[in-house]
Amino acid sequence: MSVRIRLRRMGARKQPFYRVVVADSRSPRDGRFLDTIGTYNPRTEPAEIRIDREKALAWLESGAEPTDTARSLLSQVGIWQRFRTGEWPAAGRVEAPPTRTDPESAAPAAPAEEVPAGEAPAAPAEEAPAGEAPAGEAPAEEE
Repeated sequence: MSVRIRLRRMGARKQPFYRVVVADSRSPRDGRFLDTIGTYNPRTEPAEIRIDREKALAWLESGAEPTDTARSLLSQVGIWQRFRTGEWPAAGRVEAPPTRTDPESAAPAAPAEEVPAGEAPAAPAEEAPAGEAPAGEAPAEEE
């Protein structure tokens, strides 16, 4: 029996959410599994990866092989480097994503002009140099 660490798809249609599981390589993608070691949510910004380090290292040491995608996730949280070298990486992605900035402390963005549905946004008007009339207009007569 070959044991793999892989992703199990959850969530609604077009709203994927994954569980990182340990399963027999012969089981279907969303079929029977031995243990759940974490979750992966690609729909958040940044993507949220939560993996139990102790469980993951225990399975890796007992011979479980990660799929390419699972290996990438394990690398992002530093577990794969710990397994390969025996020490945690100095700099890398933390297990929980950093908290987002408070919207009130951020500088307000300039309001965008609203365009009615079905109409293309108007191009900004180019200014003509002084003394020249804009294209399509007759020059003004001086008195």
